[in-house]
This record gives sequence, C-alpha cells and structure tokens, in this order.
Amino acid sequence: MKMRLLPFLVFLIGVTTCSFAQEQEEESVIQKEMISEAEQAKIEAEEIKKKVEAAEKEAKAEKKAQKKIEKANKKYEKLNKKISSVKKGIDKDEKKLTKISDKMEVDKIKGKLSPNDIEKTEKKISKLKVGITKKKEKLVKLQRKL
Repeated sequence: MKMRLLPFLVFLIGVTTCSFAQEQEEESVIQKEMISEAEQAKIEAEEIKKKVEAAEKEAKAEKKAQKKIEKANKKYEKLNKKISSVKKGIDKDEKKLTKISDKMEVDKIKGKLSPNDIEKTEKKISKLKVGITKKKEKLVKLQRKL
C-alpha cells in the first residue's frame, strides 16, 4: 500500500507543481504584456507631447512673424506720414517765400519800404530759403529709407 501511495503522491506533487508553474508563467506573461502596453502608452504619450510642442512652437513662430510684419507696416506708414508732412511744409514755405518776395517787390516799386525794412525782409527770405533747403534734405533722407 505504501508503494502504491508513493507514486500517487509523486504524481500529485508533479501535477501541482506544473500547474503552479503554468500559473506563474501566465502571470508573468500577463505582467509583461501589461508592462509593454504601459510602455507603449508612455511612448505614444511622449510622441503626442512632442507633436503638441512642435505645433505650439510653430504657432509661436507664426505669431512672431505676424507681429514683425505689423511692425514693419506701422513703420512704413509712419515714414509715409513724415514724408507727406515734410512735403506740405516745403510747399507752405515756398508759398510764403513767393508771397513775401512779391510783396517786397511791390512795396519797393511803390517806395513804401525803408532800407531797414528791405533788410529785414531779405533776412526773412534767406531764412525761409535755408529752411526750405533743410527740409528738402530731410525729405531726401526720408525717401531713401523707403
């Protein structure tokens, strides 16, 4: 009886050990699959994060370029305003110069001007001419900037 019991016990212990080993193997495989799934999810999350960062960087660069374009447009408009302002000033001074010159000639002919008045008027005329010359130089500089 003991001899029969011994093979039975050995068989029982062997089956139990095998089933236990298979369970551990299955658990090991399941854990590996879970770990690999977790790693894949982590890798996918990193890829998504990189894509998002790249998109944000691109959007930031685009926004910066847009601001740069707007700034250049503002600068261009401001320069055009200055140019038109200087042109108006030149035209105004030239009209003033012709008006003063004509008035002086008429008053000279009529004999209304004293030598001091003539001298003062000529000083005004020369100042206006200098001012016009300076404004024309400024206009040339502004036009070069365009």
